[in-house]
Amino acid sequence: MIQETINRLDHLLKTIPDLLKQIPEAEFKKKPRPEKWSKQEILGHLIDSAANNHQRFVRIQHEIDPSIRYDQDKWNAHHHYNDLEKSFVIEFWWLYNKHILELIKKIPPENLERTGITNSKVTLGWLINDYVIHLEYHMKQIIDFPTKVTKYPV
Repeated sequence: MIQETINRLDHLLKTIPDLLKQIPEAEFKKKPRPEKWSKQEILGHLIDSAANNHQRFVRIQHEIDPSIRYDQDKWNAHHHYNDLEKSFVIEFWWLYNKHILELIKKIPPENLERTGITNSKVTLGWLINDYVIHLEYHMKQIIDFPTKVTKYPV
């Protein structure tokens, strides 16, 4: 299962940046409604998700049931993603996820059964797969491309 998840994340990293760059900047930053995120803010949310899951992927390997939660709306609001350059947000998303991909590739198989707490107690293996499903789900909100999304929204 983990190799399939690695392959899916690798595929996203190879295909998504060019598709994102094709979206006109005005469309990328347009909010459908004042309380909704723009496409750029959705990508920013995925950066925030990467930051929090990065901690989870590392800490679960050496701590006993670490609890790592965050308020996604407050994180997005305080980062002011729509005020940043589109190219910066795309590159930051790509680089952070490239780093996460390399981290995941090096996780010893026995560590995939270790657990941490998000909204419930989950294994590291489950969390990694859920992370990629989450990426796929939100990418479909930004661009039209085929993905393997199977679980969202919860």
